[in-house]
Amino acid sequence: MSSIVTASRRATQDHFEPEAALDPQEQRKLRGHLDQIDYTTFAANQAVIGKSLGQTDLEKFERLAIRAAHARAEWVAAALELSEKPHSLTAEETARLAALRTAYDELTEAYEALRRMVERGYLSYAPKK
Repeated sequence: MSSIVTASRRATQDHFEPEAALDPQEQRKLRGHLDQIDYTTFAANQAVIGKSLGQTDLEKFERLAIRAAHARAEWVAAALELSEKPHSLTAEETARLAALRTAYDELTEAYEALRRMVERGYLSYAPKK
């Protein structure tokens, strides 16, 4: 198992690596079980996410991307404004800055999650006409 550390989360990438002690027939059997598990998870995600979110399209991605861009701009603008003050940041200023960063992080994660849902086939996508 390998993992990638991002600014806000750890993404895990699992790949089937058979135990050296398992004979080839047992490895195939285990792989079959894991495929069943993966398909069950896929079907559950597709049913729940599709029912919850419906179909997505370019406009939904655009709205989410624009909101994330606004959140990033608000966060950085606030940081720049605070950097012009001669005093150290107060607890309230730090909390506001952290809240703005969190909003940006959450919107960015939601965008990436929506993209992954389309990529994995959990959510249908209607291309722009």
